[in-house]
Amino acid sequence: MKNKELKIRISERRLNKVRLYAAHADKTMTQVIEELIDSLKIPEIANQGTVRFTLPANSEIDSTDVP
Repeated sequence: MKNKELKIRISERRLNKVRLYAAHADKTMTQVIEELIDSLKIPEIANQGTVRFTLPANSEIDSTDVP
């Protein structure tokens, strides 16, 4: 898979927050953002018009995470 580039505008405060978190976690900013994106639940619309959230197939989840 070829990597793509994402350019976003965020406040300096948020940028510094990501930088500090990445440094504290000994990760790159890219790794931090990728992990946040991977943790997002994906909405799925059921036949009755209700929305159900599913996780990507490679996500790790245990029974304490399920409501």
